[in-house]
Amino acid sequence: MAGSHLLALLHLCDSLFPIGGFGYSDGLEAATASGAIADPSDLRAWVDVCLAETFGRLEGPTLLRGWTACHERSWDVLVQLDQECTALRPSSTARRASRAMGLRLVTTWQALYPDPLLSDVVALARGGAIGPAWPVAFAVACVSAGVDRPSSAEAFAYTRLAATISAAMRLMPIGQTDAHRLLADVLARVPAAVEAMTARDARAESFAPAMDLAAMTQQYLHSRLFRS
Repeated sequence: MAGSHLLALLHLCDSLFPIGGFGYSDGLEAATASGAIADPSDLRAWVDVCLAETFGRLEGPTLLRGWTACHERSWDVLVQLDQECTALRPSSTARRASRAMGLRLVTTWQALYPDPLLSDVVALARGGAIGPAWPVAFAVACVSAGVDRPSSAEAFAYTRLAATISAAMRLMPIGQTDAHRLLADVLARVPAAVEAMTARDARAESFAPAMDLAAMTQQYLHSRLFRS
């Protein structure tokens, strides 16, 4: 990857990039409040499902196909992918969170790195055709920055998993070293997961009922740190 592309990708993946990701736990807060996630071993199981199911079968395939659609300027395909990704999230709060982060991502990226491709996608979003969902928006930003398809998927996986670990560190008793050891362990499996998704080339699908129930329960917590 060229140096300028790498720097753009680092900027996109930086936790300081203003998409508001720090405000979402994707149901982890509800899971810790109920006692379903109580210790590091529980958290490891949660993160494993994030990698295998949420990323591996829903968001990752959406991103890979979204990257191709964006690269080919196939806007009808991109719209369909965005709609499918949104429809496959049972929780309304999770759907809103994904679209809020996605819209913030493409509009901010367009402001920082103006590009006609981004203008087209922002126009689709403002016209109500797409949200866009977070993985779709991430794919769009990567294409505009010249980041290749596998690297885009790996970078999104990092962002997704790191956000989960960051939320966990605020929700449960786990030290920084243990948290980042867990993150390092799961990140080591990301390249193989991306290769498997690329080889399978399947449409997005979703089956993570415990995580979906936690996400749907989040809005009913008496007090909470996160929106989702």
